[in-house]
Amino acid sequence: MIKSGLIQMSLPMTEGDGSIEEIIKAMTDKHIPFIEDAGRQGVQILCLQEIFTTPYFCPSQDAKWYVTAESIPGPTTELMSEYARKYNMVIIVPIYEKESAGFLYNTAAVIDADGSYLGKYRKNHIPHTSGFWEKFFFRPGNLGYPVFDTAYARVGVYICYDRHFPDGARILGLNGAEIVYNPSATVAGLSQYLWELEQPAHAAANGYFMGCINRVGEEKPWNLGRFYGSSYFVDPRGQIFAQASEDKDELLVAEFDLDLIDEVRSTWQFFRDRRPETYGKIVEL
Repeated sequence: MIKSGLIQMSLPMTEGDGSIEEIIKAMTDKHIPFIEDAGRQGVQILCLQEIFTTPYFCPSQDAKWYVTAESIPGPTTELMSEYARKYNMVIIVPIYEKESAGFLYNTAAVIDADGSYLGKYRKNHIPHTSGFWEKFFFRPGNLGYPVFDTAYARVGVYICYDRHFPDGARILGLNGAEIVYNPSATVAGLSQYLWELEQPAHAAANGYFMGCINRVGEEKPWNLGRFYGSSYFVDPRGQIFAQASEDKDELLVAEFDLDLIDEVRSTWQFFRDRRPETYGKIVEL
């Protein structure tokens, strides 16, 4: 049995209310009571939302946000490692990563329950359309689709726009993921319908659990739209079994049995019946 948690959060301070440094501190500080709550509840694996320490600044194309990128390991992952050790809790930590000058990524670090850094996933699919000007800020990921052997389960990460691509979701399954977490920042509109369509489809097609996190509220001055929350857990049958509200800062906690993976895969033999030799078209440029 696994007890897992997802934190969805609104921005506590807008750009006009303080400096970039103050915004980052306010957003980080706002998360701490929720992280502590997860620890007290015995959550074993906790995932935060996409670039959790900052606004979703991608509606702009303003280079001033480059300064918010940091190294991994670095200050934020070290802070999260303290809470991981304190509560014996795995934490997935999505932040803006600076590998070196000009090499910036949308990344999620994975911290094990003893506070050790296991590795990171870099968002592979980078959108650049309709206010989501992410190519201005992020290089495409170059680490593939790693799966991390944590203290409690084999964990994979997909980030936001990645969820529109079934190919990486399948590779995570082939790499042995039991739970895939998708930290996101997505606003009301067409994506709200897709939000409860694509990820349950990935879970069912690959026979694993998913934890899917979205922000809440509106973030000025960009007025991209309303982040609609609705974070959820979905099982290997594609059934959503726990879901958060659309508009509240919230820690969603759920328990689930990893043995269901074997049960589902023994019924639906999708990995047995794959025909990779017929899929060459997928990798043609």
